Amino acid sequence: MLVTKRSVLKAALFILIGMTGLPNVVYAKVQLEPLGEVPVPADNKQTPEKIELGKILFYDGRLSGDTTSPCAGCHIQSQGWGFPDDLSMGYPGTVHWRNSQTIINAAYYDKFFWAGSAMSLEAQAKDAAKGAVAGNGEDDIMEARLALVPEYVERFKRVFGDDTPKIHNAWRAIAAFERTMIQRDTPIDNYLLGDKTALSESQLKGKALFEGKANCIACHNGALVSDQKFYNIGVPPSPWWNDDGLAQITFRFELYSKGVTEEMYRTTKADPGAYFRAKRKEMLGKFRTPSLRYTKYTAPYMHNGTIPTLEAVIDFYDRGGVADDGRTTGYPQTKSALIQPLGLTEQDKKNLLSFIEAFSGEQIFIEEPTIPEYQPLFTKEELAGAEK
Repeated sequence: MLVTKRSVLKAALFILIGMTGLPNVVYAKVQLEPLGEVPVPADNKQTPEKIELGKILFYDGRLSGDTTSPCAGCHIQSQGWGFPDDLSMGYPGTVHWRNSQTIINAAYYDKFFWAGSAMSLEAQAKDAAKGAVAGNGEDDIMEARLALVPEYVERFKRVFGDDTPKIHNAWRAIAAFERTMIQRDTPIDNYLLGDKTALSESQLKGKALFEGKANCIACHNGALVSDQKFYNIGVPPSPWWNDDGLAQITFRFELYSKGVTEEMYRTTKADPGAYFRAKRKEMLGKFRTPSLRYTKYTAPYMHNGTIPTLEAVIDFYDRGGVADDGRTTGYPQTKSALIQPLGLTEQDKKNLLSFIEAFSGEQIFIEEPTIPEYQPLFTKEELAGAEK
């Protein structure tokens, strides 16, 4: 018999599909892991001076359109370094269209934003500061403001060697600061590192559910407790888009600016999510798996904040990706087959919640920096003379 490459491929395909006609998919075993050292890119090494500069810039509204929208405006430390409303604060005169995610442990992601549109913390900082419904900043204006602050001129010179502050180095400094905002001493980390007393009896039962009956681990795995893949889990559209005119304008603007067909622009009622990355219909309504770390403090939940508490998140999954009012995704054709009713008991839900809270340690607070002053353009004497 003549053996060809084609015949070998056909035989392999037959073995894969099997007699049932359905693929026999073999999954690699997934597990939870303790969080390791934060990854640092070779072209943006950490230094104490760079981190301190980034911390100041994180709180400085000069890195926005009208100086009112610093990073800290949407990432509030008392709110889990996120934002307490379902949709984040928008640039003045707008509302945002998605929920703000915490910056805690964000440094471990390999893609950023809910739809994975930025590939580094540096790019994320830039895109947030310049996004039309977020910071709405312009490079030349933001850079000019920094150049008028003597302390920034000195700090950028010392950290980056800039004669005057360069805006791209502002994003590098902010990213360096965010790489310090990590939490590795949680109960689950201590347990995975060998301390078998770190989890309570309820949490251990919850862990068994997480890895078994509830199957959370299918997507929430590894050290970050996220596989960083994209799924449609059934989250319904934001109710803001039904009765809030400004939210509707924001949504239509995002559709237009990211590029959709006229038909999609006129008829789309739900966030297309990762569809925007490559305009592939199979990605409609899919979003990157968020980490479960620090989620004890980051309510509300999901890409549009439609689920208010962790208890409600568990109920949502137990119903098979259906909200308490019966609503589900606007893109049922792409909803993940992983999302099925779980049949959890009330005690199961309590144990699972207890375990999910083990991914959070103590709440993280820092001392907010003092924002440096502009250099006066005129002396008091010159101003007094002008008044005369």
